[in-house]
Amino acid sequence: MKKVPNQVLPEYMGYDRTIAVFSPDGRLFQVEYAKETVKRGATAVGIVFRDGVIFATVKPVSKLTVTDSIEKIFQVDDHIGAVAAGFLSDARVLIEIARIRAQVHRITYEEPIDVWSIARVVGDRMQYSTLLAGLRPFGVSILIGGVDKGGAHLLEVDPSGMLFEWYAHTIGRGAAQAKKILEQKWKEGMDEKSALALASEILKKTEKEEGKIEAAIIKKDERFKILKEEDIKKLLK
Repeated sequence: MKKVPNQVLPEYMGYDRTIAVFSPDGRLFQVEYAKETVKRGATAVGIVFRDGVIFATVKPVSKLTVTDSIEKIFQVDDHIGAVAAGFLSDARVLIEIARIRAQVHRITYEEPIDVWSIARVVGDRMQYSTLLAGLRPFGVSILIGGVDKGGAHLLEVDPSGMLFEWYAHTIGRGAAQAKKILEQKWKEGMDEKSALALASEILKKTEKEEGKIEAAIIKKDERFKILKEEDIKKLLK
């Protein structure tokens, strides 16, 4: 019997309806569906450059939309940021958890939390939602990045709760094409302008719908900063 792509065969239906049971071939279908949700979101890019990390994505633009009300890039702490693809409502909840943990760490230890620790907080919460019946996985992937004592870091947290560290990475509907561009053009030690130009090129090639590029940057000894449209144009000159 030929299997139709994305079709769940009758013998798998029981595993399809619960998150807490593996299918006979070791799959959690609800996690796979959550990953498909991420692929429907706008392309988001994270790039490590010589002095820090840059994030970029696209916001929809229409006559009736207040574009600034759509939050896709988030500040977690002065030295850590994130960008999401998928259900942004899920991302908002996870980012709030990360922000609270960052502030508790700063108050308790009188020093900023490191990037890996924040990524683990988010990953642990996402993984917890793959264990219990009655919950669903978070339908979002998040790129978390920043600069700490160990240098610049960029990590991906996916709906399963897995953590991956990258020098440059992309999530969302244009990820497959964007990864090819990153593999060809990312260079170790590239500067801020080159990283922003690369991110801008990727979004223009992968996002066909009308939108506004939004970017944020975190540099060593500098706070998280959202780049306004005029800042992006100035840097790309």
